[in-house]
Amino acid sequence: MVNDFSSCYSVSRQVRAQQKNQRPMCIWLTGLSGSGKSTLSTQLEQVLHARGLHTMVLDGDIVRQGLCRDLGMSDADRSENIRRVAEVARLMVEAGLIVIVALISPFRKDRQAARELFAEGEFLEVFVDAPLETCSARDPKGLYAKVRSGQIKNFTGVDSPYEAPEHPDVHIRSAENDVVACVQSILGRMGLRDVQ
Repeated sequence: MVNDFSSCYSVSRQVRAQQKNQRPMCIWLTGLSGSGKSTLSTQLEQVLHARGLHTMVLDGDIVRQGLCRDLGMSDADRSENIRRVAEVARLMVEAGLIVIVALISPFRKDRQAARELFAEGEFLEVFVDAPLETCSARDPKGLYAKVRSGQIKNFTGVDSPYEAPEHPDVHIRSAENDVVACVQSILGRMGLRDVQ
């Protein structure tokens, strides 16, 4: 359920959004490690910034170094990681920003709980879909190699489950489309015209 913070602030979210001349929202990218979430979030932010829009990216690797550095990789810790990031994203939307979250976020219930923090139309779930074989071949952080050698256990998509979105707002097949086409898909769902 969405909490109404209007009585907590002397400057309303509507005023903040008007000042920035944009519609605040949370764009939540979910998918396996190596599916392209971070690449896509970076490119999307650059495109939005070029339009003069105010953005912030919350990337899983970065939040794990600070906000969530006390958390492990158990199911409970993963859920808490999502809860914390969702709460921060909500505050940033309250501040009038377009927030791009890039997290594996493997469990549907956690993504749904995140969605419920936002008003209707403020949350877009983007499924960055790539086959496990593609993600493993990309292996930008060398994680799949560590899984294969036994150095990492409980790895999402291998020996820990990933619950793919059943009805994402945007479904991106990153193995079949380049990053420009993927960004355009998100922009279209945001109601923004193509940015060249």
